[in-house]
Amino acid sequence: MTAPIVKYVRAELKALAQPAKAEEMAAYMRTEMPFYGVQKPERLPVIREFKRQFAPHSLKAYCDNIMALWEGQYREEKYLAINYAESFSQFIVPQALPTYEYMVRDGQWWDFVDPIASNLYGPVLLKNEDLVRPTIETYVGDEDFWIRRVALLAHLKHKKQTSHEHLFAYCTALAPEREFFIRKAIGWILREYSKSEPKRVLKYLRENEDKLSNLSLKEGAKHLTKLGLYK
Repeated sequence: MTAPIVKYVRAELKALAQPAKAEEMAAYMRTEMPFYGVQKPERLPVIREFKRQFAPHSLKAYCDNIMALWEGQYREEKYLAINYAESFSQFIVPQALPTYEYMVRDGQWWDFVDPIASNLYGPVLLKNEDLVRPTIETYVGDEDFWIRRVALLAHLKHKKQTSHEHLFAYCTALAPEREFFIRKAIGWILREYSKSEPKRVLKYLRENEDKLSNLSLKEGAKHLTKLGLYK
């Protein structure tokens, strides 16, 4: 039986579908997963309406609706599953982590993983450090590099509240990896953190220049270079 939220979303996406755009979007994302061809601005009214019509009254309803959308075959349905998950802060809690983890392991690409890491894992970790940190610690050594990427990008929006000891330890542990998406994530998270704590990141970069890949180092130092602190 198709969930009501799925019926609503599919009807809206089909009405908005643009086949030409669908081909362009799939080519850009380098995926064989089909698109309707509905770009983010056109999806915003759908998001507003499903927040109103299908607001969950329990954690179970929240996770059930996420999964119902996620199991759709079109990429926009999965995007909307993430948008739905982001829309109800009262349910972005440690108990929802199994749902988020499933999405990461199933999604296996940056357009899914990055918002899940920063907008879902991030708030959960920040508000529940003692409870969630052990899970994030296990992610650093996970065999799936997208899960390892989550361990880094979960800190992306923490700014001055970042647990720098943990973040730097993860960057150092993952620095030897040759995987592009890990090297890029290390640089990205260091660059973002340097906007809040430039001196702290500068010190880390100076002390680990011989450990970090050129990509991680270049990305991580971008903001500091603009400030004239790193050359």
